[in-house]
Amino acid sequence: MRRHKPLSNAQKRWIVGIGIFLFLFLSALVCWFAGRPLIRFANEPDRFRAWVDQQGIRAPGLFMGMVILQIIVAVIPGEPLEIAAGYAFGALEGTLLCVLGAFLGRLLVFLLVRRFGTMAAEVFFPLEKLQSLRFLQNERKLSFWVFFLFFLPGTPKDVLSYFVGLTKLPLRTWMCISLIAPLPSIVTSTIGGNALGVGNYLFAVIVFAGTLVISVTGIAVYRGICRKSRRTE
Repeated sequence: MRRHKPLSNAQKRWIVGIGIFLFLFLSALVCWFAGRPLIRFANEPDRFRAWVDQQGIRAPGLFMGMVILQIIVAVIPGEPLEIAAGYAFGALEGTLLCVLGAFLGRLLVFLLVRRFGTMAAEVFFPLEKLQSLRFLQNERKLSFWVFFLFFLPGTPKDVLSYFVGLTKLPLRTWMCISLIAPLPSIVTSTIGGNALGVGNYLFAVIVFAGTLVISVTGIAVYRGICRKSRRTE
């Protein structure tokens, strides 16, 4: 790992605080922009989506900005945004917005970490957390493990996004992985959100329950890989 002079805790808090403030500011804009129509059409999601369509590029632009910030400010969970995308934009458009926003956010994270090394990564994650992923430094299997962990729901994709920038994974490979591998996680969330939007609550519950089971399995697999890696060191 490339090392730089570590940031103080105060500097880290300032950076995280600014990131969270920007995210909340964008969230407040979205609430101000869409809150009243959402309340007005609470029982008529089709009319709410029609209102969203009438806003042109403003609605998807604001939403993509939130997704990008969520990826960079890695302490903010992304699943609620994916569900909201399915509800507001439908499964297809919601998936496209989430995929593109997450791709741009992870690309920015990758470039920042490549430029500033562990100093950028340690803003959001302690060095010990990053070191738990040292099994990814096996260059022969690096692409496989990164793709597998991003493909599997439930894995900590935020910390992985920061760690990948510390490896020798080529930028082109990372762009392909970050665009394709997270699709299953995003699609299940947006499909569930879309089901809520059209009033198909039973199907939404089934989708979310299935996603929960797969995510718990993914977490167990990820932790097992980390434990096995520590035992072999």
